[in-house]
Amino acid sequence: MRNSVGVVMFVGGALGSGLVLAQSQEVLRNVVQLSATGSVEVDQDWLQMRLAATRDGNDAASVQKQLQQAVDAAMRSLRPQVQGQNLQVSSGSFGVYPRHGNDGKIKGWQGRAEVLLEGKDFARITQAAAQIEGMTVAGMDFGLSKEGRARVQEQAQAQAIDSFKARATQLARQFGFSGYSLREVSVNSQDAYPAPRMVRMNAMPMAAKAEAADGMAVEAGKAQVVVNVAGSVQLQ
Repeated sequence: MRNSVGVVMFVGGALGSGLVLAQSQEVLRNVVQLSATGSVEVDQDWLQMRLAATRDGNDAASVQKQLQQAVDAAMRSLRPQVQGQNLQVSSGSFGVYPRHGNDGKIKGWQGRAEVLLEGKDFARITQAAAQIEGMTVAGMDFGLSKEGRARVQEQAQAQAIDSFKARATQLARQFGFSGYSLREVSVNSQDAYPAPRMVRMNAMPMAAKAEAADGMAVEAGKAQVVVNVAGSVQLQ
């Protein structure tokens, strides 16, 4: 885990004092605006894998039936392997569309259906996916679990708030004041996900991977959670 803290200060000048002097019905003096940032970088602990089946036919009902059969078969195989946060399964997108010829007329129908596997146990997910016949790997996404994101966000937020308070105290002393009072503050967070590292990842049919029962080798990248605290304080 790598922690970093950045601080940005905005001080408006009025009459050369370097302080923001609000001119309104309520005269505000010695107001300083500043912001602080806290960030924590961790390994991504959540994988979502999408398996897809595509079918073609002369009529929509036939294509829909074939897709539903593929999804049902996959779900029957996957449900016994579900294990809490380690592996979850669900059906994904499902659609049937007309296929047009050069004359613009409908020449047939094609459809696509997805099954989603997700969780914290990457090996369990890839092994389960490798056992599904008649579907291909349509894509993979890495991220943070809800628990992981909440934990890291709390750490980054604590960093940002501590930095904000320390900077406000420092400014008060440098300007000859004994302290400050908080006027307003906002807290915002965001996640940044660098591209994950993946090994032997392609869209081969699962049947072609039957001999590789251990599944595909995948490796997640890093996730960085950033929290920014911005606001104004009045020096006292």
